[in-house]
Amino acid sequence: MAKKAMVERELKRRAMVEKYAEKRAELKAVANDREAPMEERFKATLKLAKLPRNSSATRLHNRCELTGRPKGYYRKLKISRIALRELGGSGQIPGMVKSSW
Repeated sequence: MAKKAMVERELKRRAMVEKYAEKRAELKAVANDREAPMEERFKATLKLAKLPRNSSATRLHNRCELTGRPKGYYRKLKISRIALRELGGSGQIPGMVKSSW
C-alpha cells in the first residue's frame, strides 16, 4: 500500500490539472501561433510560466486505484499488476482465470 500522502498529492495534482486545463490550452495556442506578434506570444509564455507547476499534465503519474502503487500499472484497467493478480485469482475479473501447467 502506498503512503496516503502520496496518493492524496496525486489527487490534488489531478484536480489542479483539470482546473487549469482550459487556461493552459488557450495560452499554449497563443504562444505556438506563428502568425501572432512576437510580443503577444512572449506575454502568453510568461503567463504560462506563472501558472502553478502542478497544473501541468506532465506532472501526473499513474497510480493503482486500489492500492496507490505507482509501478506495474495497467492503463486499460487502472490497477497495478499485483492487484490484477489478486482480483483475477479470486475470480472478480470476468474471463480471467488462474493458469497452471
